[in-house]
Amino acid sequence: MSTHAKCTFTVQGWDEKTISDVEGQLKMTHTNVAKTFQGDLEGQATLQYLMFYGPNEQTRVIGIERVTGKLGGKTGSFVLEHNGGDDGNEARGALSILPRSGTGELAGIRGSGETIATRKGELTMTLAYDLA
Repeated sequence: MSTHAKCTFTVQGWDEKTISDVEGQLKMTHTNVAKTFQGDLEGQATLQYLMFYGPNEQTRVIGIERVTGKLGGKTGSFVLEHNGGDDGNEARGALSILPRSGTGELAGIRGSGETIATRKGELTMTLAYDLA
C-alpha cells in the first residue's frame, strides 16, 4: 500500500537561458531551479528543466530534480522525472521517482506524483510512494 504525501514548495532561484528560438518566438530554454519543500516533505531540491514556449502561453517541460530532505520521517534523497506543461491557466506536471535513485533511509523508494502551480502562486506537490 502506497503512502501519500502532500507538500507545498517555494522557488528560491530561477535561472533561465534561451537555447533556441524562431524570430524571438517559439523558444526553447534551459532552466536551473532551486526549491524548498514544506509539509509531508521537508527539504531542498535542484531541478533542471528543458522548456518549450509555444503559442498562446502554452509551455511544455521535461525535467530532472534531486530532492534531499525528510519524507515520512525518513531522511535521504531521490530523483524525480518531470513531464508537464502550462495550458495558459495553470502548470501541471506528472512526476516519477526514478528507480534506484533513493539514498539513505529513502533507498528503495519508488512512486509517482504531480505538481500544480496556479496563477495565484500556489505551488503544490503530491506523491504516492513505497519504500522497499
